[in-house]
Amino acid sequence: MTAEPGRHRSRTVLLAAPRSFCAGVERAIDAVERLLDAPGRSEPVYVRKQIVHNTHVVADLAGRGAVFVEELDAVPEGATVVFSAHGVSPQVRDEAVERRLTVVDATCPLVAKVHSEARRFAARGDTVVLIGHAGHEEVEGTLGEAPASTVLIETPEQAAGLAVADDSRVSYLTQTTLALDETAEVVQALRTRFPLLQAPPGDDICYATTNRQLAVEAVAERSDLVLVVGSANSSNSVRMVEVVRRRGTPAHLIEDAGGIDPAWIEAADTIGLSAGASAPPALVGEVIEFLGRFGPLTVEEHITTVEDITFGPPAPVRDHP
Repeated sequence: MTAEPGRHRSRTVLLAAPRSFCAGVERAIDAVERLLDAPGRSEPVYVRKQIVHNTHVVADLAGRGAVFVEELDAVPEGATVVFSAHGVSPQVRDEAVERRLTVVDATCPLVAKVHSEARRFAARGDTVVLIGHAGHEEVEGTLGEAPASTVLIETPEQAAGLAVADDSRVSYLTQTTLALDETAEVVQALRTRFPLLQAPPGDDICYATTNRQLAVEAVAERSDLVLVVGSANSSNSVRMVEVVRRRGTPAHLIEDAGGIDPAWIEAADTIGLSAGASAPPALVGEVIEFLGRFGPLTVEEHITTVEDITFGPPAPVRDHP
């Protein structure tokens, strides 16, 4: 694209850090790659749902031979299937056993933690209130752990009007990719409604979601515009955009550099840039390259914290190269 008159001027890009892939996403992608690269592999590698919520990641793995399916009935009996980072319900696990599938479970360990808490809270007789977005794969998996004991809510209003069998036996859990401030409002409404409310032993919103929201919020304070790289079905990416907008800075979610409207940057001297936890780092570089077509860029990294968390691969692929 050729820059139009009046747009060719110097700008600053503030890179929020941390950004892009988190440990859970890297672990899930790595599990599929190890299977695809296994010596002598002749059978397809099936993946239930998107391994992570990013179209570029899915397209890349599909191009290398991964077969993505919506449900297990599309997987031939006895084949290998990978469960996505978002987790699955016990019902899905049971179906995999019935179909004699070889399962590689790439569920993020932090999602698995929420599943464990759901089982434990339900086993002690609590009504488990799950704060999350209806229809999200992570939420569906968590709800499946104790469906008779779990209720899903999204807003403070739903929390305030919630009726349960025993007000003294209520606990809550959250989806791992929610907005920090909005979730706090829902939890406060639950505490008001149920004074004896029991919390999980540690925050369920994961470190990567928290870190990326705080980083993009810090960058937004110095920016005229913020761009977040991520897919529309990526909850943590969408929440990052919402966090920025609630603080009064224009923000847009973009799949990649091709999603940028030049009109957005025309009046922007400082552009904040980040990427959701499932967005490949290379896409950020492509955005910077695109922005450079409109004039000289000064790129600064704004670091709010440094992540050093890693997760080992799922057991079935640990011996793969």
